[in-house]
Amino acid sequence: MGVFNIPNTLTIARIVIIPMFITAIIYKRYDYALYLFMVAALTDIFDGLFARLKNQKTALGTFLDPLADKFLLVTAFIVLSTYGWIPKWLTVTVISRDIIVITGWFLLYFITDTSRVEPTVLGKATIWIQSILIAYVLIDINLLSLPDMPRLLLWITAGITILSGLHYIYRGLKLTHAG
Repeated sequence: MGVFNIPNTLTIARIVIIPMFITAIIYKRYDYALYLFMVAALTDIFDGLFARLKNQKTALGTFLDPLADKFLLVTAFIVLSTYGWIPKWLTVTVISRDIIVITGWFLLYFITDTSRVEPTVLGKATIWIQSILIAYVLIDINLLSLPDMPRLLLWITAGITILSGLHYIYRGLKLTHAG
């Protein structure tokens, strides 16, 4: 099975979309930014679907898929908070969680020689709620008719992001003590 199968190609496409997304925001082509984000979200759904249905899971895909998610979401949070559309405190929360999870992964690898960390339901929920928040902002920028961002959406995003980070820390500590 080749490295350049459909799932990996979709994941790489998601990474390639990131600079185009940033460029669209910078040049005030918010409609393009919305479309690009939607395409990226669809590639995230379909790469996993194809990998499971066609049994095309690869080591590269297992590594690249969550990395592509992180790059896209962190980039979107940074850009959208820079323009004032997402609170900076939330962007700091998202980035801090990801730094903690990635640092924990490296530590886990060096301590236990295990590089395989399975995503959790809470981790996947974090990606989805963060994506929903970004989509809401992009739709609002384009339509200018949505109500102000609901504080509840901000707090749910922050809460799930923090809980997910704590859950990964807990799982990592459990793995280090098990080995």
